[in-house]
Amino acid sequence: MFSRGLGSHVWDESGREYLDFFAGAGALNYGHNHPDIKKALLEYLAGDSIVHSLDMYTTAKADFLRAFEQAILTPRDLDYKVQFPGPAGNNAVEAALKLARKYTGRETVVSFTNAFHGMTLGALAVTGNSMKRSGAGIPLAHGAPMPYDQFLDGSIPDFMLFERMLTDSGSGLDKPAAVIVETVQGEGGINVANHEWLRGLADLCQRHEMLLIVDDIQMGCGRTGPFFSFEAAGIVPDIVCMSKSLSGIGLPLALTLFKRELDVWEPGEHNGTFRGFNPAFVTATAALGFWPDDHMEKQTLAKGEQVERGLTAIADEHADLGATVRGRGLAWGLAFDDPAVTDAVCAAAFTDGLLVETAGADSEVTKLMPPLTVTEDEIDAGLDILAKAVRTARP
Repeated sequence: MFSRGLGSHVWDESGREYLDFFAGAGALNYGHNHPDIKKALLEYLAGDSIVHSLDMYTTAKADFLRAFEQAILTPRDLDYKVQFPGPAGNNAVEAALKLARKYTGRETVVSFTNAFHGMTLGALAVTGNSMKRSGAGIPLAHGAPMPYDQFLDGSIPDFMLFERMLTDSGSGLDKPAAVIVETVQGEGGINVANHEWLRGLADLCQRHEMLLIVDDIQMGCGRTGPFFSFEAAGIVPDIVCMSKSLSGIGLPLALTLFKRELDVWEPGEHNGTFRGFNPAFVTATAALGFWPDDHMEKQTLAKGEQVERGLTAIADEHADLGATVRGRGLAWGLAFDDPAVTDAVCAAAFTDGLLVETAGADSEVTKLMPPLTVTEDEIDAGLDILAKAVRTARP
């Protein structure tokens, strides 16, 4: 039972310390209780400021919108409208799906194998995991899965199946409204799409008049290096979904960004009680202070190389277990042929004071997502615990 957190560490009620390489599944990119973000929150609350405002205008919202425009959108030449769809990532996805369908007048949305977009019905319809989908209790309609990058091990050219399905009148695929994709599939097992694949997907969407939705909920806010995970591929999605680390401190906040010409919403057509969680606007504005330049991006990429080196050494030591490494930025996975090994690794790591989680369709991947503010020494300490955990977990 955890009681306290600071930076890359948490403590349980007995006072035992753990190194956190889970980071709220990507919701704590700046660590626990970062002092600058916490200070802004405490000052706001101490001033009897507005906490709840539905979607009405507040100074906290205005400050965030100005900061987001100046720190993130304008330097990247992105002219997106900003919608607050509700407080969580699935709200951002639901808004994106509804908007794409309303704008195009079509119903089908294409997703990808091993995708995860949320647990509400619309998001589940474009999620790949059968266990999560079965929880819906009803048929999940108007979604069509296609192979993610390397799902077929390069046995057919990229998008050959997808394009054939789009152009063959006998394929049974209705013309899609949109395609939704994660540039790195987090829950799906840290599956990393090549930049060339993403550019090919963007081109396919443009040629066939489908909107491109990038789900940047877990991999955005600098997790892969740049603030948006799609930047390195040189693409500009039509719609972007964001949440998790947006607030900077773990408070619920989500955005749906979309090109201005897509704004066909009627007033009140997509609303909700918690679209205006002002404390999260305050902390999100403070968190944007990490992004005046590319310093955070460069640090994240350098730390990612350190993690990759450590994981590669572990994988080489246990090659007989089919150990492989995949990742980008500070999102990494150590996969094993037998999911039971992964379960045992995570349990052994927890016993020795390291928090990691499993990912992948069969929970075959040990997933590492430390805060972006993690130190080099903390990375080494975590990798040492993980290396010991794998040796302990060997069958």
